[in-house]
Amino acid sequence: MTVERIKIGVVGLHFGRHVTEEDILGEKGSPYFELAAVCDRIHEKADEWAERFGVKAYYDIDKLIADPEIPVIGLFIGPVGRAKWIRKIIRSGKDVMTTKPFELDPEMALEVLREAEELGRTVHLNSPSPLLAPEMRQISTWIAECGLGQPVACRADVWASYREEPDGTWYDDPDQCPVAPIFRLGIYVISDIVRFFGEPEAVQVTASRVFTKRPTADNAQLNVLFKNGAIASIFASFCVGDQEPYKNVLSMNFENGSVYRNVGPRTEADSEMSVVYVENGEKKVERAQFDGHSGEYQWDALYRAVKGEKLEERMAPEEIAAGVKILRAMRKAELSGKLEKV
Repeated sequence: MTVERIKIGVVGLHFGRHVTEEDILGEKGSPYFELAAVCDRIHEKADEWAERFGVKAYYDIDKLIADPEIPVIGLFIGPVGRAKWIRKIIRSGKDVMTTKPFELDPEMALEVLREAEELGRTVHLNSPSPLLAPEMRQISTWIAECGLGQPVACRADVWASYREEPDGTWYDDPDQCPVAPIFRLGIYVISDIVRFFGEPEAVQVTASRVFTKRPTADNAQLNVLFKNGAIASIFASFCVGDQEPYKNVLSMNFENGSVYRNVGPRTEADSEMSVVYVENGEKKVERAQFDGHSGEYQWDALYRAVKGEKLEERMAPEEIAAGVKILRAMRKAELSGKLEKV
């Protein structure tokens, strides 16, 4: 079925150009959205990518927001203070797709998300995504159907192999990019865990610099205590070169069973799942595989929402803010070396 595509303008071309090339102009975004403009405060960068994409160039986000032909903004700038720009966009009557991490201020994040709801505007991001990804929906189903009960513990791992040099971006600033591997990669699994483990209570951090030339860490672990007593350990690193990056490994323990995602060497499936539980005193094992994974931009969901459809399973503003609370406390823990309340 052919749909009438919606025009979108992209702000922030350091990261936004990758999203544009791979998603908006790719098979997932292009059926729904037409790239109409790019915006970056570095004029040469805006001009270069505007020419490459064959679209308008803006150097000032306010001027892009004022463009009456563009109803949707892709906002791919640093997270610090992002909420104020989202507020300006939604108050102008436009909708937003942005990226993880959403903000570093959980109160501002919650305020702007609630305001978007009041205004009838859409604000989506890739992690946490507005709708449950297939493997996350499977976990939710298993929790209910297998009677897994209360969450007890979780171990999550995500890694890649980077050898980065300082470039003057927010990636170099510990205040804007605290515990960098967790902030940049671990946020995906934080979003996944919060969906099932609830409200966080306290965090503790261990971080190091192994290969990076940036002043920020490239190897880190975050421990999270939840208010229900559950404990999560999240490892994220830019140092592991096993050609199996971004697997988002997950082991979740519940009172009556365990769930696993992508544990062990990668298979052909994007997400390989299993659950172990007890039924009538007998151990049971179920398995499932899925293409796609959590953390992807859901362009079809954004299109439907912008067109006025009320989405099922929508991620609540409070759940998004819970992840941001963890990030803020994580920075405090990085500085203090102590357990910090969320």
